[in-house]
Amino acid sequence: MKKKKREYQSSELVKSFARIYGFEDKLLAFEVKDFLEDYLDSDMFAEVESVNLDGKILSIKINSPLLKNDFRMRKSFFLKKFNEKFGEGKFSDLLIL
Repeated sequence: MKKKKREYQSSELVKSFARIYGFEDKLLAFEVKDFLEDYLDSDMFAEVESVNLDGKILSIKINSPLLKNDFRMRKSFFLKKFNEKFGEGKFSDLLIL
């Protein structure tokens, strides 16, 4: 069963509430997590525990040591991919936890 995408994120109303109440980072983190769900296969995505954004630092918590190591080795690739997808300068660093 395919999980329903977070269509509400693209809504202008939600974006304006995010700006007013200061949770734009969380909204962007949800978009990154959705991107990872499409990018990774379902078994690998199941190992992604959480995605958070603090300032311009994106942190991804991964349960699997192998996947965690793969992300660390390809850190610059993923950082570049996220900046291309979501806008240049949105992320300055990527932490794999």
